[in-house]
Amino acid sequence: VYINNSHGMDDDEFFDRNLALFEEEMDTRPKVSSLLNRLANYTNLTQGAKEHEEAESIGEKKKASKSPQMGTFMGVYLPCLQNIFGVILFLRLTWVVGTAGVLQALCIVFTCCCCTLLTAISMSAIATNGVVPAGGSYFMISRSLGPEFGGAVGICFYLGTTFAGAMYILGAIEIFLMYIVPQAEIFKGGGAAMLNNMRVYGSICLLLMSLLVFVGVKYVNKLASIFLACVIVSIVSIYIGAFVSAFYEHKFDVCMLGNRTISSHVECSKTVPVGIKDTEKTTLLWEEFCHSTELNATCDEYFTSNNFTKIKGIPGLASGIISENLWSSYISKGEVLQKSSLSSSHSSPPASLPHPYVFADITTSFTLLVGIFFPSVTGIMAGSNRSGDLKDAQRSIPIGTILAILTTSFVYLSSVVLFGACIDGVVLRDKFGESVDGTLVVGTLAWPSPWVIVIGSFFSTCGAGLQSLTGAPRLLQAIAKDNIIPFLRVFGHGKANGEPTWALLLTALIAELGILIASLDLVAPILTMFFLMCYLFVNLACALQTLLRTPNWRPRFSYYHWTLSFLGMIICLALMFISSWYYAIVAMVIAGMIYKYIEYHGAEKEWGDGIRGLSLSAARYALLRLEEGPPHTKNWRPQLLVLLKLDEDAHVKSPRLLTFASQLKAGKGLTIVGTVVPGHFLQTYGEALAAEQTLKLLMEKERVKGFVQCIVAQKPREGISHMIQSSGLGGMKPNTVVMGWPHTWRQSEDPQAWKTFINTVRVTTAAHLALLVPKNISLFPSNSEPPTDGYIDVWWIVHDGGMLMLLPFLLRQHKVWRKCGMRIFTVAQMEDNSIQMKKDLATFLYHLRIEAEVEVVEMHNSDISAYTYERTLMMEQRSQMLRQMRLSKSDREREAQLVKDRNSMLRLTSIGSDDEDDTDGGERERPVSISSEHHRRVQMTWTKEKTAQYRAAHSGCSTPEGFRDMLSIRPDHSNVRRMHTAVKLNEVIVNKSHDARLVLLNMPGPPKNTDGDENYMEFLEVLTEGLERVLLVRGGGSEVITIYS
Repeated sequence: VYINNSHGMDDDEFFDRNLALFEEEMDTRPKVSSLLNRLANYTNLTQGAKEHEEAESIGEKKKASKSPQMGTFMGVYLPCLQNIFGVILFLRLTWVVGTAGVLQALCIVFTCCCCTLLTAISMSAIATNGVVPAGGSYFMISRSLGPEFGGAVGICFYLGTTFAGAMYILGAIEIFLMYIVPQAEIFKGGGAAMLNNMRVYGSICLLLMSLLVFVGVKYVNKLASIFLACVIVSIVSIYIGAFVSAFYEHKFDVCMLGNRTISSHVECSKTVPVGIKDTEKTTLLWEEFCHSTELNATCDEYFTSNNFTKIKGIPGLASGIISENLWSSYISKGEVLQKSSLSSSHSSPPASLPHPYVFADITTSFTLLVGIFFPSVTGIMAGSNRSGDLKDAQRSIPIGTILAILTTSFVYLSSVVLFGACIDGVVLRDKFGESVDGTLVVGTLAWPSPWVIVIGSFFSTCGAGLQSLTGAPRLLQAIAKDNIIPFLRVFGHGKANGEPTWALLLTALIAELGILIASLDLVAPILTMFFLMCYLFVNLACALQTLLRTPNWRPRFSYYHWTLSFLGMIICLALMFISSWYYAIVAMVIAGMIYKYIEYHGAEKEWGDGIRGLSLSAARYALLRLEEGPPHTKNWRPQLLVLLKLDEDAHVKSPRLLTFASQLKAGKGLTIVGTVVPGHFLQTYGEALAAEQTLKLLMEKERVKGFVQCIVAQKPREGISHMIQSSGLGGMKPNTVVMGWPHTWRQSEDPQAWKTFINTVRVTTAAHLALLVPKNISLFPSNSEPPTDGYIDVWWIVHDGGMLMLLPFLLRQHKVWRKCGMRIFTVAQMEDNSIQMKKDLATFLYHLRIEAEVEVVEMHNSDISAYTYERTLMMEQRSQMLRQMRLSKSDREREAQLVKDRNSMLRLTSIGSDDEDDTDGGERERPVSISSEHHRRVQMTWTKEKTAQYRAAHSGCSTPEGFRDMLSIRPDHSNVRRMHTAVKLNEVIVNKSHDARLVLLNMPGPPKNTDGDENYMEFLEVLTEGLERVLLVRGGGSEVITIYS
């Protein structure tokens, strides 16, 4: 209660004397120091994609000792490196280079690397747009594009990761059976038998890995560093081997018959000399081509007309072999690998299977190679998936991921060139190394021994498989816990420690499907699709957020642009259809079905008539969708209701209010411009239309896109109240009211102007709307003014939803304010630790992605000065005097009434009451001015006791007794305290912000007791004295800004 404060002195024990103006609302609008205190530990977010609201409440219960400590190198760079380098590099890259040729292979690698680099840039923007709890890409996309897209992408990413696990296992088994222990084959023979071996061993391997993951992820994490070391050693050995090959020969010879490649044999000739005599003995090769050991046997035509030669499998870096390997040589399944530079007799029929040639096991094409190679560049999400473990995720994720992609891209591109420059084309095209004694082709180049690569690649593929089997169930668990796909709900449960048991089971079953396919070359394109879908959506999310200019879109990573995201999206789409158009369609159908399932009831297919009908249908659908739930904090943007006042000639009194609104909106969101036309609707309908037209013209001039609303009402305050209640439609209701400051409230004898103002403040508070009151609006810049340097100063005294942080950010989107810096001041009391407050505030702003200077102003001196006392006394005397003037006026009116009607005595009791005042004020438009003589005549204050005496005795107020009583009045204690707050705050604000381009300030709420309304206006005047441009801000009671992505 402002005026009648019966227990005045005790209040100092409960409230800071320096913040008395704000004390009535401390429960809903806490002090900044207490807010920062609560937010000090918010970086320790829980692992797992829980909604951040839950995370905050749980965060307080977590142990403070376990804070995430991983840096960029260990937390992002190395995990990304480990996930990107994988089975394809060791098992298929040489084959890709040999088949596509160096130029096309460079093209494939470069395109795939561009795709992931552009995706990483988009991902970095999303990841740095707030705190990303663990859940990685799924969390980022679902929170950027909504649950439908998030669910579709999450499932695609999950399936991609699961199939990746299957691919790595198949790779590991291929290395095991082909190069480590070929004797371990269960089914003997070629093609189909080999696939069955892969299925049996793959299933066993999957079972063992799943058990290891089930027993404990900690073992997987401990093994991760060993697996990474294997990868790095293997890659280093390839580079050393390539450079050594320029000086020393690698002992890998390839046997050729004419220009056809022969699978490895001891003797590469038709006959060998025996003993001392010139006798010759046929070789095993003769036996295979002639089906006889006799020299006179009938042999294969091609065998007879061509001779055996030996060529170097690894001619070396200096040999110039790269010129042969530049061009592609795609072949069909079952064809023999041939070396075009060797001569041969081509009269023979095509080679048949019984002969010991090296045959192609698959029909190759550029598109197939893209699908097979792409999985080797995936894995860029590894860093963002671990965001919960990072010390500073917003800094580490972009730097670590992009560095990892650049490193791996360099390795891939240089490997393509080195393979092409060192290894012969027929060996490169020999997928399983049959021509070089069944050695892994990359191994032939490795130094000091092929076994370095064989063992290294085996362990690295096992490690990558374990990582996939660890990551995929967690992703599925995060999707299940979000509860957007009901039938997946069961997979959200797990062991007591949160390990996703059911999700692991499903993952193992899906991976088993991949293993039953049994061919690395057939599994790779499947996961290519799923990863490309995921990357496509990441790029789409970034492009959409940038183009829509969502207020919450403030990534700390600034090197992104919507065109880059768009380009990344196009490359993803192109790669999907290049690598396999039917898989692309299947992946899109799966994503579409999930999208529709989550959406459940989609848009109605009622297109109406032409484009306008479509617009109406879309608008209706969008409004109905908005209605479904309250908007999330991230989507909060000011939807303005601008209250303008028209004069008698229907001209707008403060057109700059509209200018300010246009600068704040930067052309986005909803703006409703409203005015109240006094009178009865039936009589003043024409005036209302004219007023509407005036406002529309002004909006066009100021380039404000929005709607006009004119309300006809007998009393302005009622009209404003109706407008605030009824503006907007469904989810498109205004959430912020902009109104001007009543400048002449002190000079005006009629209290209606400021009473309407305070009533509007109360109505907006009751309606939970935010309120912006620009003071000295005529001094605000116009849209045509050139941008000038300076500062926008924010005085954050109490926290009411973060409006004060968001408004300068939005204003600075406009060219007029673009060059302004932002300074944030907050007030520290005696008991606050101002150094800690400054640190906490800086951290808070860092997580909000808002660049601003921070200052904590200490207000220790809480002694009430004589000046404050004097100001309060003057204020109270002035309000009494105005009340007396109004009473003397009604007194004259009453005497005139007495002459006319003897029964007028009945009305005496209601004279001077607020209701009478309101009615008078509402019905007349212009107050009757009181002469200066009257001002001079009335120079005394008016107390409640005197009012009562006056009403009883109907006598004048200028009696000497009354005058003496009024001299002895003492100002109300609570008023003194509030005046003290206003004076003190004004002193520090003027001191710090006298040169600011704009000062934003918390607006204290009006008193609960309406008797103190006039004093409230005085407090606001004192608070903003001496400041050129002030914006008083009141939050609507809900959070409008968030640190989360």
